[in-house]
Amino acid sequence: DVIRAIRELVACFPIYRTYVVPSRHEKNPDDERYVNEAVEMAKRNRPEIEGEFFDFMRDILLLKLQGSLESEFVMRFQQFTGPAMAKGVEDTVFYNYNRLTSLNEVGGDPGRFGVEPAEFHDYCSEVQSAHPRTMLALSTHDTKRSEDVRARISLLSEIPDVWEAALKRWSEMNVGFKKNEAPDANTEYLIYQTMLGAWPIGKERLLPYLEKATREAKAQTTWLTPNNAFEEATKSFVDQLYESEAFQKELSDFVKPLIEPGRVNSLSLTLLKLTCPGVPDTYQGCELWDLSLVDPDNRRPVDYQLRRKLLAELRKLAASEVLARSDEGMPKLAVTHYTLSLRRRHPDWFGSDANYASLSATGEKAHHVIAFVRGENVVTLVPRLVKTLGSDWGNTSIQLPAGRWRNCFTDSILDGGAAALASLLAEFPVALLEKI
Repeated sequence: DVIRAIRELVACFPIYRTYVVPSRHEKNPDDERYVNEAVEMAKRNRPEIEGEFFDFMRDILLLKLQGSLESEFVMRFQQFTGPAMAKGVEDTVFYNYNRLTSLNEVGGDPGRFGVEPAEFHDYCSEVQSAHPRTMLALSTHDTKRSEDVRARISLLSEIPDVWEAALKRWSEMNVGFKKNEAPDANTEYLIYQTMLGAWPIGKERLLPYLEKATREAKAQTTWLTPNNAFEEATKSFVDQLYESEAFQKELSDFVKPLIEPGRVNSLSLTLLKLTCPGVPDTYQGCELWDLSLVDPDNRRPVDYQLRRKLLAELRKLAASEVLARSDEGMPKLAVTHYTLSLRRRHPDWFGSDANYASLSATGEKAHHVIAFVRGENVVTLVPRLVKTLGSDWGNTSIQLPAGRWRNCFTDSILDGGAAALASLLAEFPVALLEKI
């Protein structure tokens, strides 16, 4: 029973690990909360195991029982829960739970569809207060989908009826491509989300990704015991998707109206990453649009010469010219370059002692705005839910702090006070305002 109790407690752990230090009798409220949550869940899940076993482990993990063996157990347990979380959740559950795959990333909760702006601001304030040097990243070597793929897939949450109708059409259209009902519906669903998120993606990239995704999912095939019949059927299915002119047209027509709002999503996320409390990190290659999937897809060579060329040209372009070259990734490069340039000139505006304060919008589209002030001298403003927002801000406005402000992306000057978003975002989809 002890072994089964340990196994269940590890499975119920909601985080990678706690950071209890027995030698210093060091623990924090979060450690206690996570251990208690895991113990209570384990008791509910396994009522046939004596609850005293779980209570005993709780007392050890929270240093209520101490000794050399107890201390060793605490340290070993903390080293064990991380790998269990990584393999059991991120490398198994996250390849099975395909409801909205843009949510399936390290540290994320695919069962939760985002947060409200108020909660976002509360979280940022807490980070600035407690962890101002935490790393902020959108893509890493380990993300299952790049930031730009996720930014496009997330749009599906705004058009569920349209997405559902497309899925029904595609599944009926392509049912003849299956062999012995393979791939299964969940894998087929993953294929469609992946294709639209990374489109245009060739099958030379999609097929290796699907091999990894289905083997990690361990539902139909695994790395240790590959199901050759399933994998061959999946490959054949994908081959026929690329040969089907009807499906290729359907997919292309579906993706086309998602490209621009997906890019706006990406610009919003990029600006938030670069200006929210914390230290921003840019995964190499993501200075431009990058529609990569998990490794080895995101290990492809980065064209640095192209980036140098575009950066040299960027400094001579007006905002309208930057947007006109959107297909080259120029808008994302502009947001990255001009925001990091501001941080370089004024690091104290974004440092550990810098202020963070939310700004509230008013008007019919107020819930489509995220805005805040950093260090009294910088305002970040980005749109959210951009697919349903469209291009009509209506009467929505935001109250800027007193003073004169320069938009770093457009060079326009505006005064503090009420600012109409229709005017503020007329030249560029996101805004970074510097007090002058």
